[in-house]
Amino acid sequence: MHPIEHLRHVARAGGADPGVVAREAAHALAEMALVEPAGLVPACRRLIERHVAAGPVWWLSARLLRSDDPARAARQAGRELEEDPTADHLADRLPDEATVVVIGWPEMAALGLRSRGDVEVLVVDWSGEGEYFARRLHDRGSYAVVVPESGVGPAAAVADVVLVEALAAGPGGVVATPGSMAAAAVAAYQQVPVWAVVGVGRLLPEELWDALVSRLDESGDEPWDRAVQVVPSGMLTQVVGPTGFGEPAEMLAAPTCPAAPELFRPAG
Repeated sequence: MHPIEHLRHVARAGGADPGVVAREAAHALAEMALVEPAGLVPACRRLIERHVAAGPVWWLSARLLRSDDPARAARQAGRELEEDPTADHLADRLPDEATVVVIGWPEMAALGLRSRGDVEVLVVDWSGEGEYFARRLHDRGSYAVVVPESGVGPAAAVADVVLVEALAAGPGGVVATPGSMAAAAVAAYQQVPVWAVVGVGRLLPEELWDALVSRLDESGDEPWDRAVQVVPSGMLTQVVGPTGFGEPAEMLAAPTCPAAPELFRPAG
């Protein structure tokens, strides 16, 4: 498949996990960097336009556009996404026999939860994914309960930990699935720990974070109608990422990509 056609296919992949989208994009952009390097900037802008809330797409694009060897940078980024140890850190740190709340189907958190059969998972059924996700956890030996959307607050109040999986993150907080803000707010009020799961590529420097949030604000949708929500960093207790656990103020201020000015403007 020609790299441009490959990129078009990736751009049309709606609903896919941001890490999966970025891994596919990395392969296509590595090929494009070799055969049509002048097309990298518009290609990255178009990808972001189709996946505005996907932190790894911004992260990948910034690393490529600020590298002297974009093809090599793309391959390296793809490897880092593939080998992300965040789920292992999460599994190691969860308390024994804890009750954990998740929203929808958090891909990264799921990898960690599947290896912890002693943990009870309260799956808030957002967008109809909760029941299928709970069955998958059952198949792996975990105990999971499906909670309706209306029960997100009570579930957070009785949990030992609320997990908020970041689609993107920055100094101001994390972009996450709808329902995440409500869960985090109730948990914070009840003094239940709120852990943000911030995998490889999700954490952006302040300039790119501000650009992403601005794009969300400019969408024209009311905040309650958007496909994602911003959970402020003040609601978070801990952040778990590829380097382990840490305080939100410290972890969210340590991105692993540059602030590429080429990405501040949308695709023309």
